Amino acid sequence: NRISEDSLLQDTKLIAEPWDAAGLYQVGTFPGAMRWSDWNGRYRDDVRKFWRGDPDMTSALATRLCGSDDLYHGRGPLHSINFLCCHDGFTLYDLVSYNNKHNEANGEGNRDGSDANWSWNCGAEGSTNDPTVNAIRSRQARNLLTTLMVSQGVPMILGGDEFLRTQHGNNNAWCQDNALSWIDWSHRERNAGFLRFVKMLIAFRKAHPVLRRRTFFTGGGGFPPEILWHGIRPAKPDFSHNSHSLAFALDGRRSDRPNLVDRDIYVAMNAFWEPLDFQIPAAPSARAWRRLVDTALP
Repeated sequence: NRISEDSLLQDTKLIAEPWDAAGLYQVGTFPGAMRWSDWNGRYRDDVRKFWRGDPDMTSALATRLCGSDDLYHGRGPLHSINFLCCHDGFTLYDLVSYNNKHNEANGEGNRDGSDANWSWNCGAEGSTNDPTVNAIRSRQARNLLTTLMVSQGVPMILGGDEFLRTQHGNNNAWCQDNALSWIDWSHRERNAGFLRFVKMLIAFRKAHPVLRRRTFFTGGGGFPPEILWHGIRPAKPDFSHNSHSLAFALDGRRSDRPNLVDRDIYVAMNAFWEPLDFQIPAAPSARAWRRLVDTALP
C-alpha cells in the first residue's frame, strides 16, 4: 500500500507478479486495487489449454478474450496483463515443442520447475526435422500470439518469443547463465518470417482501438452489443464441454471512447483436430470483410 500511495509514483504504471514460491496466488485480488495491474496467470493457462485441445475451454476463452471481468470486475481490462510466457516456464517455441519439462541441467533431478505447463509438442518431443510437426508448431505459435493480440487487456510478450527462441525444454533456467538461457539473436534471421508476422500483429492491434478498450463490454444496454459471439454458424456459439472452436465479431461503431469509430473485426478460432468450415456472418456495420490474418499460411 505504501508503494500505491507514494506521490513520486503517481504517473507510473505499477505491475505485480501476484504469486510467490510459497503458493500465494492473488491474480485479480492484488492489494492496491486501482493502482496496480497484475500478470493474469489465468489468461496464460486458459489460452494454452484451449489451443492444446482441452475440453470445456471455450467459455473460459471467451472470458479471457473480453479482458477477464471475472477477475477485474469494478476496475477494467487494462488491469489485466495478458501473457502466454514469462521469465519462468517454457518459451513460446518450447510451449509447442515439449510435452514435459527437461530441467536435468539444473542439477535437481528434474524436480524443479512447474509440471503444469499445459503444453503440446505437436507430435515429437523436442527438436525434429519432421516438416509436418514443424509446420503444426509454427501454426500453433501463430494461433497463440494472434489470440494474445485480439484479447482485451494489455499484452505482454516474453523477449525472444517474437523470433521463437528456445531453452530446449528447460522451464526453470534461472540458474543457467550460459547459452541455454541467453537470447540467441541468430534466431532473428532463422525465423525472419515469424518475426515479420509478430510485427504485423502488433501494428494491427495498434491500428484498432476496438481491440484496446479501457472499459469492459456492457452487453448492449439498449444498443447493439459491442461483441457478438458466433460458432461455425453465425450467432450460434458452442460453449459445450466438447467444443473446440469459437468466433466473435467486434462492432467498430461501439467504441468506449467518444467520437472514435473503428472497423469491425471478426475472429474465428479452431482448436479442433480436424478442419471446420465457418460461415462468416454479416459485418455489424454491413461493410465488406477483408482477410487480414490467416494463421494456416506459412
